[in-house]
Amino acid sequence: MTGTTHDQSSATRSRRAQIIEATIESIAEFGYARTTFAKIATRGGLSSTRLISYHFASKRDLMDAVIDDIYRSIDQFLFDRMAIDPATRPISQRPDRPENPESAAAELRAYITGVVAYIDKHRSRMRALQSIFAAEHDEMPNPAVTQADPHGVVMSNLQNILRRGRRDGEFRDFDPVVIATMIQRPLEALPLLLAGRTRIDLDKYAAELATAVDLATRNPEHR
Repeated sequence: MTGTTHDQSSATRSRRAQIIEATIESIAEFGYARTTFAKIATRGGLSSTRLISYHFASKRDLMDAVIDDIYRSIDQFLFDRMAIDPATRPISQRPDRPENPESAAAELRAYITGVVAYIDKHRSRMRALQSIFAAEHDEMPNPAVTQADPHGVVMSNLQNILRRGRRDGEFRDFDPVVIATMIQRPLEALPLLLAGRTRIDLDKYAAELATAVDLATRNPEHR
């Protein structure tokens, strides 16, 4: 790769990242429906909306990139938390084959507290994500469900942790889909709660949800 090619590639990545961040901020402020390329260009300090069209084939293409960027940032946040909570697992790491396994219960608690911490520190990103999903909920087909995989990878990983806990006798017998849904839905609802209420004890929110999951999954005969 020549120096010129490398510089062009780096510039392209930088410009795409700039557009994605401006899109997130615009959607967080105006909502999905009212966010236009013009508003994104203004927010990102772009000279023309043509710069957006050059890097993204359509608004759908841009939204897919935004969703992917947010989920990758959640994954990175969880990865970084491994230094302070070894039970934390990035979403991209298969929980059924962890390199240094903790108890399944510890991994679920770490996931809950980690995601709540991310939501607290990245409220604009989560508002944007919620706005995209809400706006596209009734579209047929709905690419947001399949492209970013908001419930595919995440729900699959949660179910894998739950199955491992059952297999090892740590958890009682239950339907992993039901319990995974019980874990994920309150996390998805949190940004909406934060938008409507300024005072929520997020540490308590995470602790109460983790306790509810522990009570719902624990095997009383496991020691």
